[in-house]
Amino acid sequence: MDNNNTAQLLQRKKREILESWMNNQLADEALRDDLISNEELRRQSEELLEALLKAISNGNFENVYSSEYEQITDILSDVSVTRARQGFSPRETNMYVLSLKQALTDTLEQERRNQPEVLYREILMVNKLLDNLALTTFETYLKGREEVILRQTDEINEISTPVIRVWDGILALPIIGTLDSSRTQIVMENLLQEIVNTGSSIAILDISGVPAVDSLVAQHLIKTVSATRLMGAECIISGVRAEIAQTIVHLGIDLSNIKTKASLASALQLAFGMLNIEVRKAGNSRSLK
Repeated sequence: MDNNNTAQLLQRKKREILESWMNNQLADEALRDDLISNEELRRQSEELLEALLKAISNGNFENVYSSEYEQITDILSDVSVTRARQGFSPRETNMYVLSLKQALTDTLEQERRNQPEVLYREILMVNKLLDNLALTTFETYLKGREEVILRQTDEINEISTPVIRVWDGILALPIIGTLDSSRTQIVMENLLQEIVNTGSSIAILDISGVPAVDSLVAQHLIKTVSATRLMGAECIISGVRAEIAQTIVHLGIDLSNIKTKASLASALQLAFGMLNIEVRKAGNSRSLK
């Protein structure tokens, strides 16, 4: 069997293949017409089909890593990453390529219906080629989804670590959720920058929303405290619940040189005392200290 003949046949039938492929995609009940218009879908399909027919023009149906397939790989990568960002599922993205397989197979069956042996070999060859391209699409899609997840994680971390100016010279940073290395870096950067911006001398790290404290979390807290002190500010850790205190003692972690309080209110009172600030209720001479 001459692969060049197969390539030439598919090239001659390009228009029919494109229409068949479009019909296959539009007939799919899972088509996300809310995420992509029919016009954009046709443009993408026409561009990919043109690149595919160009790639196989020399009879190469097997080595998708050769230079002939660079253009089609770039197109598939762009489509996969774009669809991953738009919210397409892996199945929906993969079906974009696999529905082309059906269009190519239908064309070959029509043209080779009197040559069953040739048809069998051509279908095997086309199926293998499209399966390889589908794998490339899926791998790129996963990378695109990972990028989306990482970006969303960074955005959530930024939102979930607000530095609040609770009083003149006093900052508070409530930490909610797990404190890992990357999040510790964000916490430190946000806190140190706000210390510079406000000239604050006391920072309260509230860990009431941290579900558990292990040795790694404690080390991250110690690093944050150390960085704060290097900026000339004192750090208070609040939200140290009974179970967290027991865990810290059990792990043998030394926090004796760090001021800790059970609640944010207690930490704020301590901060007032450190700054010689006295807060009184209106009409009441009793101090809150």
